[in-house]
Amino acid sequence: MNENPRNFPPVSTVASSPRHLLWLVLPLIVLVAAVLWLLQTDPLRGFNDGAPPVENLTVERTVLDQDGLRLQVRAGGSEPMTIAQVQVDAAYWQFTQEPAGTISRGDTAWVVIPFPWVLGEAHKVTFVTNTGATFDHEIPVAVPTPKVSGSRLVSQALLGAFVGILPVAIGLLCYPALRGAGRSTMTFLLAMTVGLLAFLLVDTMIEALEFASQSAAVFQGSVMVVLISAVTFMALVAIGRRHGSPTGLALATYIAIGIGLHNFGEGLAIGAAFAAGSAGLGTFLVLGFTLHNITEGIGIAAPILKIRPKLGHFVGLTMLAGGPAVLGIWLGSLAVAPQWTAIALAIGAGAIAQVIVEVTALVGRSESARLDYARILSPAAFGGIAAGLAFMYVTAMLVKI
Repeated sequence: MNENPRNFPPVSTVASSPRHLLWLVLPLIVLVAAVLWLLQTDPLRGFNDGAPPVENLTVERTVLDQDGLRLQVRAGGSEPMTIAQVQVDAAYWQFTQEPAGTISRGDTAWVVIPFPWVLGEAHKVTFVTNTGATFDHEIPVAVPTPKVSGSRLVSQALLGAFVGILPVAIGLLCYPALRGAGRSTMTFLLAMTVGLLAFLLVDTMIEALEFASQSAAVFQGSVMVVLISAVTFMALVAIGRRHGSPTGLALATYIAIGIGLHNFGEGLAIGAAFAAGSAGLGTFLVLGFTLHNITEGIGIAAPILKIRPKLGHFVGLTMLAGGPAVLGIWLGSLAVAPQWTAIALAIGAGAIAQVIVEVTALVGRSESARLDYARILSPAAFGGIAAGLAFMYVTAMLVKI
């Protein structure tokens, strides 16, 4: 027979005594004793059948300059590891390591190879450890790693403004034309915002998982991405709803933040492509990025059609959504390690998911401010979501190479 929870005795409200604290300390003492016993006696040595330890080596950064190759590697195996030899294009080369010696699990070291790399050629670096294990690293196109200079920063800022800031501003310029929208048109626009954000969420998660797969195994890339996205989503929902569901300018700001984080990750990817020499952005691709991002501005404008924001609000929303693309290209061109790009994209995915929830709630909100989720199933809402998804999918074809 099930007990009635109302019959349970109430939880004591008496303050904890030293005796209660002892029961908290005792488990920790047992845990420490167990760890010390395990380390002292090594009971697992009976399972050692002579097999070498599991080793894992990940190249996080590659720098090409006039002195040769410099690669930052991270040891991610079960035991510390030692790099014994290095091959470039199947030939052994002298190398130096900073710091020298064995690399502890999870630590990094720089490997410097005075190799005369050839501009535009592909090269293959092979690390050989003292156990005989080998790890390959491909350099698809050898180009000098960009150095920080004023002219380069200006050029990258112009590119970031073109693919991030300009399209958002163009979308927001549609604001006066959209102000006279009726109820069905408003539902369509808000639903279209949900559609484009849903596309961005999927696209951002896929990119985050791709970068996570390139990071060291010790980071557990895919789990890291999912956890960071979930924590970001819950934190932003808690912050956004501390005074109730956000609407109007507050909701537009949250949309701009979510899109800005996505554009930051997009900028990191563009900058990383430049640093690796694996892609070049032609005029057609830049125009594709611009067209792809114009809808983002319309999505930001949708929640503020019933109010009269100031000009400063439009400028702030534009910079909030598009400005991070400039920062992303700057950082990405400096060859940021893949786990940092994955983390940035995961945060962006969590922010976009939070905005989807809030905009969907706004679509379902009736004139009496009560939630009416039947409106989400209306033809206008369905059409808006489909239009947002279709526009983003088609324009994304212009930027895929």
